[in-house]
Amino acid sequence: MPDVRPRLALTSGEPAGIGPDLCVRLAQALAAQDIGADITCLADRALLQARARQLGLPLRESDAFRIEPVATAAPVVAGQLDVRNARYVLTLLDLALQGCRCGEFAGLVTAPVQKSIINDAGIAFTGHTEYLAQACGDAHPVMLLASDGLKVALATTHLPLSAVSRALTPALLDETLRIVDADLRRLWRIARPRIAVCGLNPHAGEGGHLGREEIEVIAPAIARARAAGIEATGPWPADTIFVPRQLQAHDVVLAMYHDQGLPTLKYSGFGSAVNVTLGLPLLRTSVDHGTALDLAGSGRADPGSLIAATRLAARLAGSMAAV
Repeated sequence: MPDVRPRLALTSGEPAGIGPDLCVRLAQALAAQDIGADITCLADRALLQARARQLGLPLRESDAFRIEPVATAAPVVAGQLDVRNARYVLTLLDLALQGCRCGEFAGLVTAPVQKSIINDAGIAFTGHTEYLAQACGDAHPVMLLASDGLKVALATTHLPLSAVSRALTPALLDETLRIVDADLRRLWRIARPRIAVCGLNPHAGEGGHLGREEIEVIAPAIARARAAGIEATGPWPADTIFVPRQLQAHDVVLAMYHDQGLPTLKYSGFGSAVNVTLGLPLLRTSVDHGTALDLAGSGRADPGSLIAATRLAARLAGSMAAV
């Protein structure tokens, strides 16, 4: 039986942001290179055509890139948010999820959304990751960002720093470590993932002198994970784990909070890093940046992260299909 070429859904994100620009640029890239999958872009076709004209580029549809049209509720001006189009953004996600569930799509790639305008529309929305998790039956999502040579997963995501310590419960760490281990095996085909677990406090608590979370919560979770066959080590001080010698000895770093792990990754791989949501019953990748309203329609938005996210989704979809 011949191999079936995977088809991925691409949601074009906030219509006033750079998402439409990036989709146009991706169509150009796919005309020049084969990434091993075909793309269905969920977007307002007239919006993409208008943005392509603004960028001075042709909008090329082909077997590798086709548009599934979804109309915006109001006219779009690049860089100018319109609360009337907030629901449109979620409709794109809902259609992509439906396609993933029924097998039409092998995975989902998402362009950036503007959380503030969705909230301004009266819709409770904290981010793509949380929205997808809820839509998938309250799955436990784990955010992981990947660039060449570095993967960073997060135990907590969009929380105030003052709330992180309370959120780091034994149950959360146990489940997060299980998911990171399972999905690095499932998606990246790593036989025995080596997980470096960060401490929460400076110097990983310095033996309890700078905090006791490492002693009372994080180290016991690592011990339970190791007893379950997961190769987790730590707690590591965050200021010493992100060095080449340590990174070469591990497949992924599990950071305790958003800004503990992501500044290093974005410094080393910004513009080519990919956001992957672990713990979902579907494959989802995304860009590592926001909507960049000031760049929309300017021709200065870098499509590198979306191209990387699409290429990685194609590779991971192929890996999953080979199981």
